[in-house]
Amino acid sequence: MGTPETLAGAERSPVFDIQRVVAGLAAERQRWRAAQQRSTDPGGRELPSRDALSDILQRLRGVLFPMRLGPEDLRQESEDFYVGHTLDSVLHALLAQVRLELRYAARGDVAFDAPAIDAEALRIVRTFSFALPRIRALLDSDVLAAFEGDPAARNVDEVLLCYPGILAMIHHRVAHQFYALGVPLLARIVAELAHSQTGIDIHPGAQIDAGLFIDHGTGVVIGETAVIGQRVRIYQAVTLGAKSFPTDAEGKPIKGLARHPVLQDDVVIYAGATVLGRVTIGHGATIGGNVWVTRDVAPGAHITQASYAHAS
Repeated sequence: MGTPETLAGAERSPVFDIQRVVAGLAAERQRWRAAQQRSTDPGGRELPSRDALSDILQRLRGVLFPMRLGPEDLRQESEDFYVGHTLDSVLHALLAQVRLELRYAARGDVAFDAPAIDAEALRIVRTFSFALPRIRALLDSDVLAAFEGDPAARNVDEVLLCYPGILAMIHHRVAHQFYALGVPLLARIVAELAHSQTGIDIHPGAQIDAGLFIDHGTGVVIGETAVIGQRVRIYQAVTLGAKSFPTDAEGKPIKGLARHPVLQDDVVIYAGATVLGRVTIGHGATIGGNVWVTRDVAPGAHITQASYAHAS
């Protein structure tokens, strides 16, 4: 066993040809950027930062629910001061990330106008800030839906602090606002932060009304063009996906088409069910566990594996 001095010396010895690897990685980056017609000029970060957005979301959770998700020593008499101070810091950090996305999207544009882009970034962040009270109201409805829908929930604070479906919805309500305001990359990063933490994959484009309860949640997938009404309940491993992907003349999927399900108010979908395509699940319908649905379901219907197979 060597001494610390000899081990340190071994670590500095040319066991690994680091310079060769660094040069090879630099060459591959340059090749990629050239193929994608991206700038190879030296400069700062081009893309938004996942770490920065993670920090922004953590602080936004405190802004939205200061006495539950804010700092542990916060007192109610200081609540507004904390919210105002934190929100000012968060919005400035968010402005930098929005500016990065807008500038990245405009790269190579001969009409690139930095002052106009910066003004648009400011407009987006201001509009987002004004939406925060509405986002809080929607999240309150999600928390209440979880509390009322789960007999194991003792109180609403337990739901807010512990339920992965609520964490996923906090991220989704924020991400959907970003998506609507024209910063889809930021929206997708926010959505994927929740996906990695909860196993719940909600595309930020999905339109979700008040009072969604995602119970347990692991493995839930909700596609980009899904539309979900009020007071809907979804259990683990449910997929609201696309049945097919129309392609263009080059065989590439055509983007932006409505291809995911519509769930009307008061729908319940049990664990493992898969609903594919632009089908409508009618008001108050129930989809049983592990059912595969590819056509419309009438309001109030109760679909099980046996009933769906018989109807086919």
